[in-house]
Amino acid sequence: MYLVITASPNENGLTAACGRAACDSVTNAGREAEIIDLCAGRISPCLVCNDGWGTCLPEAKCVIGDMMDALQAKIRAAEGIFLVTPVYFGQPNERMQYFLDRFRRMECFNKAGSAAKGKMIHLIAAAGGGGAGGGTCLAEMEMWCSHVGAVTGERFDVTRANRGEVIDAIRLLPIQ
Repeated sequence: MYLVITASPNENGLTAACGRAACDSVTNAGREAEIIDLCAGRISPCLVCNDGWGTCLPEAKCVIGDMMDALQAKIRAAEGIFLVTPVYFGQPNERMQYFLDRFRRMECFNKAGSAAKGKMIHLIAAAGGGGAGGGTCLAEMEMWCSHVGAVTGERFDVTRANRGEVIDAIRLLPIQ
């Protein structure tokens, strides 16, 4: 099973189209894919509990009761992952950032090993508007992959200007 984790506030927008293309690349390879839209579920920002680590460091669990527990388990079981985010001011949007921050806190020093360790994670930054900021957004997500022990796969910087060709490239990405 491959996970396509998106943070699209607009189900008909560029980010959602990229998520569907990622799902197509997986299913075209004869594999199963699940799209998880962080904007459709409940995900909260890190509370920086107690001394700054709360239960993240000792237990690799978060005290917030939202979709993170399920995401953590799904990532551990996944064959591979796509992270698909709109670009806001050169960064992943807030929902994706909540996920990235909290997952990193729980998994970076997980004594049992990171749920993302060795997983191939393809990164997609969808920059609407003027199309700027995709590169810095991708760099931030690539650094996150390094922190959680994941393998950075392909990086896609999608804009309104290159939408068609990049969505086709995502759809045709060979899945191992």
